[in-house]
Amino acid sequence: MSTTEPKRRGRRPNGADTKEALLTAAREVFAEQGYEAATVRVIASNAGVDPAMVNHWFGGKEGLFIAAVQIPVNPVEILRQVLDGPREQIGERIIRGFVTTWDGVGGGQFAALMRSVAGSEQAVSMLREFVQNLLFRQLIKSLDVDHPEMRVALCGSQLVGLGMARYVVRIEPLASAEPDVVAATIGPNLQHYLTGNLDL
Repeated sequence: MSTTEPKRRGRRPNGADTKEALLTAAREVFAEQGYEAATVRVIASNAGVDPAMVNHWFGGKEGLFIAAVQIPVNPVEILRQVLDGPREQIGERIIRGFVTTWDGVGGGQFAALMRSVAGSEQAVSMLREFVQNLLFRQLIKSLDVDHPEMRVALCGSQLVGLGMARYVVRIEPLASAEPDVVAATIGPNLQHYLTGNLDL
């Protein structure tokens, strides 16, 4: 008869919160391996919990990543929204959605994320993974354009730069401009990065 006990569900024996243990393990694994290579089984093993807890708390790997990186948006939902409309206005829809989302949580959450990035290579890796792989690489793939990696990098620089200017450095009048104004003025530049001629 086996003496091996099954992994406990819920709270771990030492009283640590299972959810927090998963988030801690996820940040480490995602930062080291990237989103695609990371597996729920490895994350759960590192956290010392049953893999089923990932679905229980986060609904799967994607939900766990979003919670771990502390970004209040779902990349699948973003892609669905920005692709729902004229191709030539995707840039404006992305900027409007970005500003509306972060304005909705006061902007402080983006500032906190940037402070984390400044002091943590792990946070840098996870933000890069979100912006490049989960957001823009998937979008660029669906647009079927040339120079995909350069476009991903340029789009990422535009979005992160906008966030820094509006929520961290708070450069006026950009910091207090209405989302529609920001979308109308910056959207065309992002659109060029997405679908325009890069002349490389």
